[in-house]
Amino acid sequence: MAGDTFELWKNQCLKCDFSKKGSVDGDISHIVSFINSHDQYFTTSSCSGRIILFDGAWDCQVQKRNCSWLFVTHQKCQSEDVLTSLEKSVGDATLKFEPFVLHVQCKKLEDAQLLHTVAVNSGFRNSGITVGKKGKIIMAVRSTHCLEVPVSHRGTVLITDQYLDFLVRVSNQKMEENLKRIERFYECLQTALQPQEQKCILKEAADKKPIYRRRRKRTQDDSVTDCCQSVKDHNENSEEETVCDLLFL
Repeated sequence: MAGDTFELWKNQCLKCDFSKKGSVDGDISHIVSFINSHDQYFTTSSCSGRIILFDGAWDCQVQKRNCSWLFVTHQKCQSEDVLTSLEKSVGDATLKFEPFVLHVQCKKLEDAQLLHTVAVNSGFRNSGITVGKKGKIIMAVRSTHCLEVPVSHRGTVLITDQYLDFLVRVSNQKMEENLKRIERFYECLQTALQPQEQKCILKEAADKKPIYRRRRKRTQDDSVTDCCQSVKDHNENSEEETVCDLLFL
């Protein structure tokens, strides 16, 4: 892809935010800014994750057509708030948890492969790469820990308050895990995209550490270390093929 064409696409995309909210979600604004600060990447869409209750027409076969949002939050929520919103349902209401999603256009295929390695090793194992007819390379960061449950039909609530409490609790647990994966992704991303000079300094510091260490219980920090090691291996073997979902549209 010509560099001038990529720069043109980047400038056009970052000029306006056409999302329904009109701004980047707070929990991922630092990630979006960090990615867009690099010449080889720019973000095209993003969502930090959300819990939503939407009402659709009961006779509509297309889920996103003729539906209204009764409740939405990008944080954990309370059962009372969801129940109050559910009482407004006049169609088929569905409670959903949607995890973090991020679409990044990449300058070269190897740039997308590096980002894919970071995403997969951070827990976003449904991530993949697509190549469009015009040469646009998009890397999608996606996860599989979703939730989708129908809770009303033709305005009649189908579940008990107790079951709604359970659904909200599960949604909140998924949101907590989602935020942990986001931070793990950001830490690994910083390691992958740090300047080469800084990588050399960190490598020299690591080489000076003692070989023998006390065994300790694995924590989330260990998983971050493993992820960063995978990114390091990817950089050192950049000529090898990276396993990824590659679709030619």
